[in-house]
Order: sequence, then structure tokens, then C-alpha cells
Amino acid sequence: MNVKILKTREELGLEAGKAGIAAIKTAIAANGEANIILATGQSQFETLATLVAAADIDWSKVRMFHLDEYIGISVAHKASFRNYLTERFVDLVGPLKEVVLIDGEGDPQLECDRLGKKIEAHPIDVAFVGIGENGHLAFNDPPADFEASAAYLLVNLDMQCRQQQLGEGWFVSIDEVPAQAISMSIRQIMLSRKIICAVPDRRKAAAVRNCLSGAISNWHPASILQRHQDCTCYLDEESASLL
Repeated sequence: MNVKILKTREELGLEAGKAGIAAIKTAIAANGEANIILATGQSQFETLATLVAAADIDWSKVRMFHLDEYIGISVAHKASFRNYLTERFVDLVGPLKEVVLIDGEGDPQLECDRLGKKIEAHPIDVAFVGIGENGHLAFNDPPADFEASAAYLLVNLDMQCRQQQLGEGWFVSIDEVPAQAISMSIRQIMLSRKIICAVPDRRKAAAVRNCLSGAISNWHPASILQRHQDCTCYLDEESASLL
């Protein structure tokens, strides 16, 4: 795993996005298409903006998956990750080859099964991820299951995770934050050929320290990224302040 520290979150997003653009173009050149995973949340704003601004990607050759979605909220809710990605990416880049979004409003197990079959048929070229304030990777809160074989899981969200979603302004009160979600599993994320991890802000500094400089532990879920052969974590000065 490589770590790159930039001065600001804007520089972080630019560098992470540029690395992603290069990886997407390489996959298209090699395979005729690229399969990507996109993350959500405030930490991904600048990275996504850099991707959207790319003028030399043929998005019609790109298939997009995403990491997680809450159980039981409408796609119209401002906290919905389907809504987030549609507004901040899908509607801005033109038609993609395929958009594979997680539906958290139906039967969770059936949805996990559907998504699992889909992603198994399309190995991921590049995954864009972040690290949560509790160290989570996707919505795999501590203690995360490093061994689960399913590609997508129904997970319970811990209080620190739910407080982060409230603090970022996606919900009005903690009672509104769902207690469960569908999340891509740790194992599935680690199957990605390349991982780009963008983590700005001082509020992530403890998680960054624990996950990038400490021992690999399911109590610090994103620490598993240390084992990936092609993972780069992009930090700003604030998120790297405790390293």
C-alpha cells in the first residue's frame, strides 16, 4: 500500500481522480471496458468532480458499481447513495455502459444475491473507497468480517458510523439514520485490481493512524488495505496529522 499526502483536500481529490482516470483508460484499452466501484460521502466530492471533468474517457465503456446503501430509505432521500451518485456522477458523464445501483427498499437478501451475481461476472478494475471515522471500509463497521465470502452483506451500523452520517448533514436527527445497510464485503473490495482511497479532514485522522500505521485488525476495518498489492491512500495534511 502506498500513501500520498497532499496539502489540501482539493489537491487530494485532484490527484486521486487523476490516478483513477489513468486506471480507467488503461482498463478500456486492455479490455474494451472498465468496471469501477464508486464511494460516496463528503470525502469523495473532489475526487468525483475530477472524474466528471475528464474529457478523454469514453464513459459508454464503463460499468459502475457502488459500495453501500441504507436499508429502507427512498432513492429521493438526500442521504440515499443512489441519489448521491446519480446527481454527482451518472447524470454528469453521459450514458455509461451500465449503472449497477443497490436498492435498499426491497428484500435485502435477494438484492445481495442479485448484486453478487452481477459483480462476479464483471471483475473490478478500479475501486474508489474512503475510510470512515470509525475505520470502516464501505459500511463494514468494526469488528468487520474479513472472511465473509458473499460480495454484498446486510450489515448493522454502529453508533459512531450513524453519528458520522448525522454530522455530515445527511440527516436531521440520529433517529432518522437507518440502523442497517447493504454493504459490499471486505473480501469483494479486496478483489479489485486497483484501489484508490481518498481520505480528507482532521476528523478522519485517528482512523487514518489506526488503519494505515497500526496492525491489521477487524477492529480497524480499513487496515486490511495494507494487504492489497495496488492500493494508494490519498491524504491531506489534516487527515495525516496523527501519522
